[in-house]
Amino acid sequence: MIDRARLTDLRRDEEARFVDLHPRSAALAEAQRVHLLAGVPMPWMTRWPGSFPVSVASARGGRLVDVDGLEYVDLCLGDTGAMAGHALPAATGAVADRMAAGATAMLPSEDGAWVGAELARRFGLPSWQLAISATDANRFVLRFARHLTGRPRVAVMDWCYHGTVDETLAVLSDDGRVVPRPGALGPQADVATTTAVVPFNDLDALDRRLADGDVAALLMEPALTNIGIVLPAPGYSEGVRELTRRHGVLLVIDETHTMCAGPGGATAAWGLEPDLLVVGKAIGGGIPCAAYGMTAEVAERLSGPMLGHDIDVAGVGGTLTGSALALAAIRATLSSALREEDFAVAVPLAERFTAGVAGAIDAHGLPWHVQRLGCRAEYWFCPPPPDGAAAAAAVDEELEGFLHLWCLIRGVLLTPFHNRALFCPAHTGADVDRHTEVFTEALAALTR
Repeated sequence: MIDRARLTDLRRDEEARFVDLHPRSAALAEAQRVHLLAGVPMPWMTRWPGSFPVSVASARGGRLVDVDGLEYVDLCLGDTGAMAGHALPAATGAVADRMAAGATAMLPSEDGAWVGAELARRFGLPSWQLAISATDANRFVLRFARHLTGRPRVAVMDWCYHGTVDETLAVLSDDGRVVPRPGALGPQADVATTTAVVPFNDLDALDRRLADGDVAALLMEPALTNIGIVLPAPGYSEGVRELTRRHGVLLVIDETHTMCAGPGGATAAWGLEPDLLVVGKAIGGGIPCAAYGMTAEVAERLSGPMLGHDIDVAGVGGTLTGSALALAAIRATLSSALREEDFAVAVPLAERFTAGVAGAIDAHGLPWHVQRLGCRAEYWFCPPPPDGAAAAAAVDEELEGFLHLWCLIRGVLLTPFHNRALFCPAHTGADVDRHTEVFTEALAALTR
């Protein structure tokens, strides 16, 4: 449906416009190449569209301004880290006050009890611990699962993403073998010895694999997100819970991205019953932090090891984890944002985005699709994929790069390595309509 020669010509023209518009970002990119590996603070920052990354000057609410003074409707929101909006006033004030009073001392602070109670209220699990990132939280709970069950393997969904956890960087090959995910650097062990991989939305495959009796925990998102939004088929979530219980496998739900479904993530919205739950990114309003919760039964079984003399070398912790700064940020964020009233604003904006994108796709006769989960929405260059492998096969980096660059030049930021938009209460209907306008113009340019 897309003329590839025309796509190449359009991309070349957009690249030239990008360079002309961003001289200050270009100069900063050149300076960063001198001493920063890959020329950026984190290598995935090179995945933004354009021949160099745009440098940010400020961000507030749902808007971002770059160092060249250009303003953007920010539909990336730090890849969910700023789901509550940039520079959330309550979090900004709490963090400033806590910094002035000391950020970290390896001691609990008065915010701890409030944070634990609020997480329990939102997600329905009674016992919690803090981590510095969702990656760390996932590492910790997988370690707990192996300890509690005595089983060596963890199970994940094909083409999942749970941060930089070694055991989760695994996929299924075409012939059904567990192999490292493409691009994974220096695996510490053969993932086939640590990990079982099953396709999302396939209960029969999950049943067969768990029946081997060597899996300690199934770590999964309620809906796949980092390969694009893949929603569970009717009855799938309930089937997963039944199978994990039948086979004695702990069910770990990672809500780091799926918290877009509501204040308690998909767990609360869909009535899920995990044994352990991980959430990160958004709960600190931009301060690095995460948390993991567990049932009373799991907490009781862990109480001995967690109070043991050697807990500081048990593979669980981190000196800056659970700091007074992190707890202050979480309390301020969860008391003033990511509440029912906030999602009541953000979700309709995502619905409006979905309708606008779907209308543009239909108007241009393209066999594409747009999917939504709460206040998050994403479009595909194909019908909705049923699992991660189908989603990965549908990735079109050339087309995706062009659309991202087209939007960026016209003042709309989408998430790099996704075709995803995330909405917070600071966004407006006009912001959504601006994307619809820009997206429609891009499709017109591609299909004329």
